Amino acid sequence: MKVTTKGRYGLTIMIELAKEYGQGPKSLKSIAHENNLSEHYLEQLAAPLRNAGLVRSVRGAYGGYKLAKEPTEITAGDVIRVLEGPITLVEGIEEEKPAQQALWLRIRDAIRGVLDHTTLKDLADSGDNNKEEAYMFYI
Repeated sequence: MKVTTKGRYGLTIMIELAKEYGQGPKSLKSIAHENNLSEHYLEQLAAPLRNAGLVRSVRGAYGGYKLAKEPTEITAGDVIRVLEGPITLVEGIEEEKPAQQALWLRIRDAIRGVLDHTTLKDLADSGDNNKEEAYMFYI
């Protein structure tokens, strides 16, 4: 499984909305600007997220998007599945030899476990808290 820009940028949208949770809607224009992304592309990603019930759109001059649930209730796996489809590592796994099949299943389950146990709150909290530390190099 390869996560494309759909999954990566969709997760970016969701993390930004999680950071603003409870403070009203946030525009895709501001998310695009802050993350140096295409606003048009983010609009294309917002539709499936809305259809899946992960975000709500708010119309008007101060409109935008907001999470439909609390950030603790939405996982990275929820977002990736909506935008990328099922989380699989190898196609036609049932045709593999038992040892290889077991390996691919263990890897798939490990990936699913990480994605399904990482909430948007986890990602929002870990993002910018140590921005200064992230660029500090010690010799």
